[in-house]
Amino acid sequence: MFYKMIKRARDRWYASPECTVVDLINYMTQKGSLRDAQIEAIKTYLYLKVACNCQSLKKLFCQGTFNTLDLDDLEISKSTREFLKGRKAAAALLEYALLTNEAGDQVSPKLEQQIKKSPESIDYEQVFTDAFYGVSYTDYLFSLPMGAGKTYLMAAFIYLDLYFAINEPTNPAFAHNFIIFAPSGLKSSVVPSLRTIQNFNPAWIIPEPAATEIKRLMSFEVLDQSKTASKSNKTKNPNVQKIANHQPLSELFGLVAVTNAEKVILDRIQESNGQLSFFEESDDDKDRQANELRNLIGKLPALSIFIDEVHHAVSDEIKLRAVVNKWAENGTVNSVVGFSGTPYLEKAEKINVVDKLTVATAEITNIVYYYPLIDGVGNFLKRPVVKISDSADSVHIIENGVREFLDNYKDTVYEGGLVAKLGIYCGKIERIEEVVYPLVSRIVAEYGLSTDTILKFHKGNKQYSIPADSQMQFDILDKSISKIRIVLLVQIGKEGWDCRSLTGIILSQEGDCPKNMVLQTSCRCLRQVVKGMPETALIYLNEFNAEKLNTQLQQQHHISLKEFESGNDKRI
Repeated sequence: MFYKMIKRARDRWYASPECTVVDLINYMTQKGSLRDAQIEAIKTYLYLKVACNCQSLKKLFCQGTFNTLDLDDLEISKSTREFLKGRKAAAALLEYALLTNEAGDQVSPKLEQQIKKSPESIDYEQVFTDAFYGVSYTDYLFSLPMGAGKTYLMAAFIYLDLYFAINEPTNPAFAHNFIIFAPSGLKSSVVPSLRTIQNFNPAWIIPEPAATEIKRLMSFEVLDQSKTASKSNKTKNPNVQKIANHQPLSELFGLVAVTNAEKVILDRIQESNGQLSFFEESDDDKDRQANELRNLIGKLPALSIFIDEVHHAVSDEIKLRAVVNKWAENGTVNSVVGFSGTPYLEKAEKINVVDKLTVATAEITNIVYYYPLIDGVGNFLKRPVVKISDSADSVHIIENGVREFLDNYKDTVYEGGLVAKLGIYCGKIERIEEVVYPLVSRIVAEYGLSTDTILKFHKGNKQYSIPADSQMQFDILDKSISKIRIVLLVQIGKEGWDCRSLTGIILSQEGDCPKNMVLQTSCRCLRQVVKGMPETALIYLNEFNAEKLNTQLQQQHHISLKEFESGNDKRI
């Protein structure tokens, strides 16, 4: 909810004579290559970089940077008003307490009363320290729904930092080098992320000749090798060599490294009772290699760390934060910038204020920009058509869903020759092989399609091996050469799967995907193919998954299933 205060202050700055980036924003808008969600996120990013000097959220809130509340209009005692005017952190916390969420509920009436009644009873700096997880470095989170173009947004941030850093090389607000952590556990997302950033046209956001000049200065590295160098007497970490090739590091400018944190950065770290061990004194060669890479990255000057698909308080996220904290001790970290479509906590966290008074928050607190899912539906997302089966029979649901998809989308071919595709999630490999594949094969034959249009995509087990060529077929799904129409999946493609031609999803039983990921999984088919075109997608669910989808929409986005289907009608 803190992001609401940031937006108010941001808009005030953009309307003021002090704003120096209006022409740049106007240039991006006139170019028309970015979505409104991306432009708005860039406005916030530039505000935090230029007007706020890329300082930590704790520092900015304590300084009252985002305060817009008129204290003279409040019904409070004279002493409280004087207290609030003299302590900007107190005024900031009061403004936060007065905010309302999407449901119209006030953040904390009890906190409001405590500040008004006894303002001196609160340690405001400690409250903001706790609210932003005790980190001293700059840590911003941008929340945009799936399909908004988060990877392009990363590229835009990188180019903007370098653009300003070239003009002001000694200004600590702007990063000189970048490391991007692709979603943990998704090895296949590393290279596509890098390609997307390399394909980004900087002229969409920066005028020529600066755009081309910056692109020329940049160098890219993929840190994805976990094996040691071959034909070597001494084991070496090839990822270390990739960075070492850019010596002298102290003068390095424009490096963009992309890696999988789980396999590379978090290698050889153990966690026990909340304490992390980096094995820094270990004689083990693999420990030494892993530490060597982490230590080298920690020396990269003016480094901005981008974390895709931030999920708060999961094991790998905790480990990654420990590594980042260690890097930050060197004074080389410019900022940490996170991106997430689902910045919500499984259960609300409590921020202590005074004895017996806490403020509960159900979302990650360091969100600086939030774009609602509903604003994307019908804008840059397909409009969902949600069908809920009253049958408890999974086979019956899949049959009806496949038939409805083929009735509506069998002849749909998008611009660029992409054919519409349906994803069917299954909980187990045996079920795909023994039940779903034979069923779907029979149905597609009735519609005049061959079994070559069906892809079984799973990692195999003792009974069923990985289907031949399945990885290659999966990788080219969004290309015109792919003739696949129906994709059968087991525990794959729940997030980080970018397939615009996916036009339908079936979840026919409990366990087809994790219970807490029904919303993300259902939305996989909503990426828009052609900008500005009215596109639809079919989401076919059993009653259990429909109930979960409705609950998650209400909890995370404060919208109903009906509102989700309607989308933002103003935009259509």
